[in-house]
Amino acid sequence: MLNKVLLLLTAVVFAFGAAPEGRAESEAARIARVTKPTADFSKAEKYETMQGGAATHRKRVNGDVFSHPSANMAFDRRLYFELGDGIFKKMWVSSPASTKSSDGLGPLYNARSCQRCHLKDGRGAPPDGEHADSVALLIRLSVPPETGEERALLESGAAHSLPAPVYGGQLQTFAIPGQEAEARIEISYALETIALADGTTVELRKPVYALKDPNYGDFPEGLMISPRIASPMIGLGMLEALGEADILSWADPDDEDSDGISGRANRVMSALSREIMLGRFGWKANEPTLKDQVSGAFAGDIGISSTLHPANGGDCTEAQTVCLGAPHGGDPADGDVEVNDHLLDLVTFYSRNLSVPARRDVGAPEVLAGKKVFYEAGCTGCHRPKFVTPRDPLRPEQSFQLIWPYTDMLLHDMGDGLADNRPDGIADGREWRTPPLWGIGLTRTVNGHTYFLHDGRARNLLEAVLWHGGEAEAARNRVIALSAAERENLLRFLNSL
Repeated sequence: MLNKVLLLLTAVVFAFGAAPEGRAESEAARIARVTKPTADFSKAEKYETMQGGAATHRKRVNGDVFSHPSANMAFDRRLYFELGDGIFKKMWVSSPASTKSSDGLGPLYNARSCQRCHLKDGRGAPPDGEHADSVALLIRLSVPPETGEERALLESGAAHSLPAPVYGGQLQTFAIPGQEAEARIEISYALETIALADGTTVELRKPVYALKDPNYGDFPEGLMISPRIASPMIGLGMLEALGEADILSWADPDDEDSDGISGRANRVMSALSREIMLGRFGWKANEPTLKDQVSGAFAGDIGISSTLHPANGGDCTEAQTVCLGAPHGGDPADGDVEVNDHLLDLVTFYSRNLSVPARRDVGAPEVLAGKKVFYEAGCTGCHRPKFVTPRDPLRPEQSFQLIWPYTDMLLHDMGDGLADNRPDGIADGREWRTPPLWGIGLTRTVNGHTYFLHDGRARNLLEAVLWHGGEAEAARNRVIALSAAERENLLRFLNSL
């Protein structure tokens, strides 16, 4: 207990230091001072290197840089992290099997383990070229409401989408022996050339998706699809810890300040609490807690049941009778589910405590110049640089930390170019949650590629910026107008995160 108290005190001092001499401040005033966006780009800000607060690690930068525990974790909690890591990497098998602790896969599924999508706890790649065997892309499915009851269900937040009648809420591209996968995904690209102000041209590629060879009948008319690439796992516990009021303080759904940026929160049903909560995780913020996110991924991606998602057939629907009749790995001693609460808690703890690596080159002149461009272009209107997490003695690693995620956790209209035209909770077909940027410059180091955005269409960071539209169009246009040197500095800054 003493170690935990000392850890919390260290975190507080680390994040804030002492109040200015001769001036007593309330805690709220100190937080406001510390999190105020800087106007000084002559030097790095205090603690800017430590993106994840005291939980930031300073391990060697290599392919495992996203896989370390919170640096401020007490020794007696490390075992939970290691056990969670083992389950995260576990390769599940179909039932019945001699390995009772690992059976229950599918019957329909997208991957056999969490690690297969979040390779080395990092970012997925679309199945394209050298990543042809990637399973990190999945397709969300839904249909529009047709009845008053269905509309009421969506408007109340009790459901964030309506699954397709036969194919469910997610396209399953793999199946265990004796079953048939639902369909396969075919991707082609339409190319568009963007001219920058200095004469440089950039070719953007827009993916076109086709669902081929359906094995359970034709897809329904009006089917809406949304491709999603697996996101990095680092820093999730800090994002879960953020105060709801702090997040909502940046929301401006009616753009009352007339800056062209609105931002609004998604509200979704939590399987954990059985109440409507602030959405935080996923590309459209459609999961409110990490346990919701983890249990949902077990069910939808791997076909593994839990007490939050007890269907042992995973995403199988009533129309898929062979799938529903397949053997499962549910254990009567655990409520007939395939991953019990203890194992689910371990994976959630692991996900909560994957540490953000320290930033590199924060004081380099080119990085500071790029940071100035980032601010002056208006990127911080959505990519909010820093927060302070509330105090939480139950989660000491995330308690009262100054963090630098570069996200506001809100939904923003990103324009027609990025629209999937599929609502998800309150989020409409043009809205996406601002993704955090910490660790983005290490994507190639960890995952061997630089594919970005919700479906991996951007092949580098500049392409990702140029896809921004809607509320971010003004910022994108300022980037287009940059000189070559300014643009390179901006990319140097982004790659330092």
